[in-house]
Amino acid sequence: MPLPIVHYDDPILRKKGEKVKSFDAVLAQLAAEMVETMHDAGGIGLAAQQVGRALQLCVVDLRDVHAEFSWRLDGAQPPLELFMPMIIVNPKITPEPLAEATSEEGCLSFPNIRGDVARPELIVVKFHDEHGTPHTLHCDGLFARCIQHEADHLNGVLFIDRMDKKILAKLEPAISELKKQTRAAAKT
Repeated sequence: MPLPIVHYDDPILRKKGEKVKSFDAVLAQLAAEMVETMHDAGGIGLAAQQVGRALQLCVVDLRDVHAEFSWRLDGAQPPLELFMPMIIVNPKITPEPLAEATSEEGCLSFPNIRGDVARPELIVVKFHDEHGTPHTLHCDGLFARCIQHEADHLNGVLFIDRMDKKILAKLEPAISELKKQTRAAAKT
């Protein structure tokens, strides 16, 4: 069953996630529910904070995306269908300093709000899956952008924090309205 998605300005979105220490059935169940929630909402990534949990856990699924990107998972290039949806636990990201790209991003916690964000184009991420198995992923393009966006959530950082001030200023009325709606919903 899909979980409710937390919207901006809920305080959980600013909370740094605790490191996952137990790779058990409870974690696997939460990850499965997050994947279902992400798919149900039409997203390509979802962090634990977005479902009200402050953990270093996110999920990503780019199988249905029509974008150019490349990857190497544990030294190979398996088809996306073999490892997605991807469960990412306790990620450590190292950006490659070669290139940065600016592209439009959205967020399930900011419905109908999108804006340009600059991010490193190529990253290396070390993480564990839901079973505790360690992995190393090299990726670029939308794959790298999605993982960086979700990893930011795990550290209490939102995509609006990374936007240029001019872009953010244009979105401010919509963000303020969302903030009001979230606060009103919290009172009921």
